[in-house]
Amino acid sequence: MDIKKQTDYWIKTAGDDLETAEYLIVGNKRIQGLFFCHLTIEKAIKAHVLRGTQTLPPKSHSLSFLLEKTDLVLDDDQLNLCDTLMYYQLEGRYPENYPKAPTIDKTNEILTQTKNLFQWLKAKL
Repeated sequence: MDIKKQTDYWIKTAGDDLETAEYLIVGNKRIQGLFFCHLTIEKAIKAHVLRGTQTLPPKSHSLSFLLEKTDLVLDDDQLNLCDTLMYYQLEGRYPENYPKAPTIDKTNEILTQTKNLFQWLKAKL
């Protein structure tokens, strides 16, 4: 397996998902946009799992589970963002208790935090 090629794939598609998140949020599809924020971070973490283990990452959407497979140390704000993103991805996949969309200001804050975490994760590769 070509680790660099696979890692590049995860980062490229994560970047694409971040663009999609922003597009959806600008279009007032906030919950859907936050779902794509989660995908962005999930894929960036999977790039770290791949690099660190030299094997394909697990087929899991749990950010905390994936983080355990890496040597990354996130700060409290980054961990809180991951918890927030997990909430919206779960409800996006399994909408038993479909959440009320956060305010546009809160959504934009989450988007900005996602962009910052994505850049941090890319820099750590």
